[in-house]
Amino acid sequence: MRNNLEIEPHKPTLVVRGFEIYEGFLPRELQAKLVSDLRNVITQAPMFSPQTPYGKPMSVRMTSAGRLGWYSDRSGYRYINQTIDGQPWPEIPDTVLEIWRKVSGALRDPDCCLINYYDGDAKMGMHQDKDEADFRWPVVSVSLGDDALFRIGNVTRGGKTESLWLRSGDVVVMGGPARLTYHGVDRINFGSSMLLPKGGRINLTLRVAS
Repeated sequence: MRNNLEIEPHKPTLVVRGFEIYEGFLPRELQAKLVSDLRNVITQAPMFSPQTPYGKPMSVRMTSAGRLGWYSDRSGYRYINQTIDGQPWPEIPDTVLEIWRKVSGALRDPDCCLINYYDGDAKMGMHQDKDEADFRWPVVSVSLGDDALFRIGNVTRGGKTESLWLRSGDVVVMGGPARLTYHGVDRINFGSSMLLPKGGRINLTLRVAS
């Protein structure tokens, strides 16, 4: 079933170090539909607080949809084919897949939609998305809810960085030379959006894992 709120294709409004940023890509009605669809996913696969391999808890809460789900604990970062309760991951909503098909340029759909929730205190340290088998496929990131200060670094750790605010409805494509660039979220401007009744930010990361 296709979503009846069509997304009009257009070029990125901003390119920073190879990151293609589609500002305001998703209309408000579609943002609300996405949140509703994601609630159904979270009902089937509740969010949890992951632990890094170093034993430190992450400040985000997360879950996944798709054939595979991303997971982290003391054993390391990896993809798993079932939830921590032993159930299949929910399917990726059609509304989310449509975004991927519009902007990724990929000839196949993603294996995983990682869903991160940031409250007012959450952040994400500088990191590379490198748990996938083939880095030729892009990563697509979708922002919903409160504004996030997004920092873009380099292909190696350290060096000068650039920061920009991602707002609800923005979409970012990380592909080509930018695929393994370090990036992170420094802070959330809590209460800057009315999309989520209790505030906070949802970030979707769509990936071809295998």
